[in-house]
Amino acid sequence: MRLLLVEDDDHVAAALSAILVRHGFQVVHARSGEEAIQALLPAGKEPFGCVLLDLGLPDQDGYEVCGKIRKRSDTPVIMVTARADVRSRIHGLNLGADDYVVKPYDTGELLARIHAVSRRKGAGEAPAPGDDTALRLGGVRIELPTRRVSVAGSEVQLTRKEFDLLALLAQRPGVVFRREQIISEVWRTSWEGTGRTLEVHVASLRSKLRMPALIETVRGVGYRLVAPAASVQGP
Repeated sequence: MRLLLVEDDDHVAAALSAILVRHGFQVVHARSGEEAIQALLPAGKEPFGCVLLDLGLPDQDGYEVCGKIRKRSDTPVIMVTARADVRSRIHGLNLGADDYVVKPYDTGELLARIHAVSRRKGAGEAPAPGDDTALRLGGVRIELPTRRVSVAGSEVQLTRKEFDLLALLAQRPGVVFRREQIISEVWRTSWEGTGRTLEVHVASLRSKLRMPALIETVRGVGYRLVAPAASVQGP
């Protein structure tokens, strides 16, 4: 996912960019409101999946920038600010922001919020009639609209959570997903008490797909799918 980071403090931007890149994001850094607006204009490039918008910008108020972004694009916007009062949050949401994160924040929470707003946007984009969009990873085919999975042409029966887990990992092959992130995305809950459930589902997927090496355990961090880059294809 391409992500637009709007932050005038280079030290803060560099630290956050490093974290985002490690989690598979392509980060474009804008240091002002005007740079942010210009970054959203070029055609022919992959659209941004999310905008992280700091409110304390040097050239214009972040709220004003949010309003301009919303007039030009439906890209999800997460406001990042030290303003913790409820009125500021309400004002930002009324201007079209999708979420609001108060500094200092936990990076795990920020990542979960980025994925959440991106997921909500994707949920509102129904496939066109007859669209059979699928992810292909070697011999594995994952049909997202119908929630079907097949290996070498043979359908594999997965539970709802097994499918959600596989689809999450398959959308960014090679990228390490933290355990906490997977729990948040798939189970919509916190890590506590759910870790064993995740391990069981990973083991079940490896067994059902008959590909033990497909999902790699990254010790102390999480899991990643080891397969050729996923591509979106038709039937």
